[in-house]
Amino acid sequence: MNASTESSIVDRLPLWALVPVKNLQHAKQRLASVLSAGERHQLFRAMLEDVLSALSNSRGLAGVVLVTRDEEAAALAARYGARVLEEKENRGHTAASSFGARVLAQEKMAGMLQLPADIPLLRPEDIHALLQFHGSAPAVTLAPSRDQRGSNAVVCSPPDVLPLRFGNDSYFPHLRRARELGIEPGVVHRRGLALDVDTPDDLLAFLSTPSETRAYDYLVRSGIAKRVTERMVDAADTQSAPP
Repeated sequence: MNASTESSIVDRLPLWALVPVKNLQHAKQRLASVLSAGERHQLFRAMLEDVLSALSNSRGLAGVVLVTRDEEAAALAARYGARVLEEKENRGHTAASSFGARVLAQEKMAGMLQLPADIPLLRPEDIHALLQFHGSAPAVTLAPSRDQRGSNAVVCSPPDVLPLRFGNDSYFPHLRRARELGIEPGVVHRRGLALDVDTPDDLLAFLSTPSETRAYDYLVRSGIAKRVTERMVDAADTQSAPP
């Protein structure tokens, strides 16, 4: 992307990135079969830092906001210059995202980029790609998860133009809802946006390619990468062995 293109994006879309974070201490329960509670906590913290680092180094954003009640997450947000919106109670990813969208809309912000905290491969280039593709309001741009089921990035202009509903199968419902509203959604496929680390298979996919991320560094230094890889490969061999 040349400088003039990037500048036009900044001028056209002064939107906010929004990241919901429920709880660092009890995060990633679906990894409980391969990671201890302490390991899940440290991994999620590292992934959140990877996301915050990418966002804080991205041009074209008006700012970054975390929706959280978690004190540790709020402290990390402050370290990266992010704003914190505190919910009255933890009501899940959809409720937190919708709350953030309402606040940004009430503040007359032009748009919102909603992202999860567990996409450690996120890079500033991925943000630039989303902003470059996103159209003028009213507009919706989506980046699907690697299995084409989840919505790993949702760009909305204005922030509350699309009713959000997250879960394992949110991508196609978001596409349909945008079209029902008369908006043809844009779709961006990026490796840095596609892999959210939720399950043991996701973790193995993340470990399959070395990356300069805090999450990968933590998994290797702690010995988790070697342990998990060997365990899952052994399990796969056992399942495929003839009776």
